Amino acid sequence: MAACRRLAAGLRDPQKVAAFQRLCGVEGPCGWPEAEQRAGGRGPVANGGPAGRAAGVSGGPQGWRRRPRRNSLSGEEEEEGCQEFATRSRLLYYLFSLGTELGNELFYILFFPFCIWNVDAWLGRRLVIVWVWVMYVGQCTKDVVRWPRPASPPVVKLEVFYSSEYSMPSTHAMSGTAIPLALLLLSYGRWQYPLIFGLILAFCWCLLVCCSRIYMGMHSILDVIAGFLYAILILIVFHPVVDLIDNFNLTYKYAPLIIISLHLALGIFSFTLDTWSTSRGDTAQILGCGAGVACGSHVNYLMGIDLDPPPDTLPLSLSSLTVTVFGKAILRLLIGVIILLLTKVAMKKATIPLACKIFRIPLDDVRKARQRMEVELPYRYVTYGMVGFSLVFVVPCLFSFMGLS
Repeated sequence: MAACRRLAAGLRDPQKVAAFQRLCGVEGPCGWPEAEQRAGGRGPVANGGPAGRAAGVSGGPQGWRRRPRRNSLSGEEEEEGCQEFATRSRLLYYLFSLGTELGNELFYILFFPFCIWNVDAWLGRRLVIVWVWVMYVGQCTKDVVRWPRPASPPVVKLEVFYSSEYSMPSTHAMSGTAIPLALLLLSYGRWQYPLIFGLILAFCWCLLVCCSRIYMGMHSILDVIAGFLYAILILIVFHPVVDLIDNFNLTYKYAPLIIISLHLALGIFSFTLDTWSTSRGDTAQILGCGAGVACGSHVNYLMGIDLDPPPDTLPLSLSSLTVTVFGKAILRLLIGVIILLLTKVAMKKATIPLACKIFRIPLDDVRKARQRMEVELPYRYVTYGMVGFSLVFVVPCLFSFMGLS
């Protein structure tokens, strides 16, 4: 047991994160040797700095200089702790930026629609179910465990998207493990492709996302390993019942009422676990998407709209891909994503002022207003619920009307 504790402490050590960043060419800002000494660091060496550099010797980072990536909810206090950094490898910076984006909203709003509209709606619905439960359990676990992000210094923060969240487990690692593995488990046998191709894709996807979180300075090695193993455990539990859940969403008479109530209750529960952080909004957003997709699928079933490939076409093959098919797929993606983004913007502009008016919350500072549970929960849940509903019902109906089905 003592050996396990020592191993866990070693894997959680921020110095190992900083060492990985140095290996990848990331350099901290000027003055970090002195800053690390004041913070009680064990090694007064800035990322990328020579091992023999003495404390007190000035000199800014050399290489390609950047500011940390941020979003609209990144607070001033987060910005103060994240200074300019430099990297000697643009290739690794862009590669790991791509890896971290595989766990962000931009990727989800492209990947799930493309899968449902252009690949296989049957597969897409099940991937959404897996994603919702993996992310919900992961976000709630963060707010229960409450481990802080790796200390900075010695770690260089390359982004401040999620600095207000806790660290354990890495939900990027969880989604980066669960989605490719679920994609492999659900598609193999339904689609014709070599198993080795699916294994290589899942391995590379998972490895890129996990390493990117260490590179960005957002997670320790232990956070990433825990997220990887946690996702596999959740997949073991949920994969056998994914078909039952999807069939319930489609066919049960009162499914929409149960789905909306359950997801809303789960959102309220997650908001009680801790004070504000971006994880609360992300949780409501994920639950809203899941509820919207499930309700939209139910409406499709009631109206006799079947987006799934006919059974006599199984197993599906990639050999039928032509220039015309590819062109229609890209056109569907462009038109559909624009509609989803317009839906998101319209619902956001409607729900935030309405929630503020109902609960009498000042709207002078929108960022602070969005941090209130009375605003954030309905705004995220309703907005992304409508996005999910549009994804599986409104947009496919529009495609049918336009002859793009």
